[in-house]
Amino acid sequence: METITWNDFEKVRIHAGTIVAAKVFEKARNPAYQLEVDFGPEIGTKRSSAQITKLYNPEELVGRQVVAVINFPVKQIANFFSECLVLGVVGDEQEIVLLQPERPVKNGHRIA
Repeated sequence: METITWNDFEKVRIHAGTIVAAKVFEKARNPAYQLEVDFGPEIGTKRSSAQITKLYNPEELVGRQVVAVINFPVKQIANFFSECLVLGVVGDEQEIVLLQPERPVKNGHRIA
C-alpha cells in the first residue's frame, strides 16, 4: 500500500452534507442515483452520481447526512456532471454502505 503525507491528506476536502434530492440515473451504464447534497451556505449544493442502488432507495436517501469529497474535478457521466464523491464502504458483494456522521452535524463541516 502506498503511503501519503499529512500534507497530501490536508489537500482532500471531506465534508458532511445532507442529501436534498435523489433520483434514478436513467442514462448511467451501471445502476446509480443522481444526488443533490447540501453542504451549507459556504460550499452550497453539489451534485453526485452514486452507485448505491443495492442498499438504498431514492426516497430514503433524502434527509440523510453523508460524507463526501468536494474538491475532485467535475466528472461527466453521460449527460450528468458529478461535482463531489459521496463516500461509502464497499461490501463483499460490491454493495456500498454510506459513511455518515454518528450524530447530526452542520452541513459543510469538514471531516478531520
